[in-house]
Amino acid sequence: MELELQRIQAGYGSHVVLDGLSLRIAHGKITALLGPNGCGKSTLLKVMARSLKPFSGRVLLDGRDIADTAPADLARVMALLPQVHQAPDEVTVQELVELGRFPHRSWKPFLSRQDRAVVEHVLELTQLRELRMRPVQSLSGGERQRAWIALTLAQEPKLLLLDEPTTFLDISHQFEVLELIRSLNQSQGITVALVLHDLNLAAACADTLVLLKDRNVHCTGTPSEVLTEENLRDVFHIQAHILRQPDGIPHCIVEGVAKSGMEAST
Repeated sequence: MELELQRIQAGYGSHVVLDGLSLRIAHGKITALLGPNGCGKSTLLKVMARSLKPFSGRVLLDGRDIADTAPADLARVMALLPQVHQAPDEVTVQELVELGRFPHRSWKPFLSRQDRAVVEHVLELTQLRELRMRPVQSLSGGERQRAWIALTLAQEPKLLLLDEPTTFLDISHQFEVLELIRSLNQSQGITVALVLHDLNLAAACADTLVLLKDRNVHCTGTPSEVLTEENLRDVFHIQAHILRQPDGIPHCIVEGVAKSGMEAST
């Protein structure tokens, strides 16, 4: 499932956050959105999910404007996991995942046999079967994030949008969550777009990186094409050294704040 944004202008009230942005999220790939704080990453994700209406421009899902798609139909093919989410204290993992079947249940007040089969499959995929009766709030950070991802997977989406899924997690749980996302992309063919802050995690996880700057796309391409010393200096104003790992994935080592041309010449 391919998502295309055409000349998007979006923001809040009179404040424009994205201006004239065009971007394609390729079918079956993982695309990471990167950039400094306030550059519009989360806003862009909200526009993709139709939770924020752009001032102008179009968002096409497999060539069809999502503005013309019924909310229930969109929820059956696209799922969004926002950065901030909270479950009631006593909700169990299974109950949370079952909520993901809502777009498929129509008027039915109960889960069908198909719904229950999907829930079981998702619990297996996310390695949560043994934790199904545990309250979500009692889980570790990585387990809890897996439970929320399982909720989105229960929608059976073809396109998954994730806003900073590794925020507040320690490094081991960050890798755990991103390995799950990568595994789901490869085994289920789900197209993924996600916002990340860590450049090296993004390079290890994503097929395509998108750098945002000045309310638009600064550059997009493979991790090797995007993570260059020049791009990092232009976008993040940092001086960095790029190493190449044996598998060719770039690794960024930040050396400090980039000096201006005048300072560098003195």
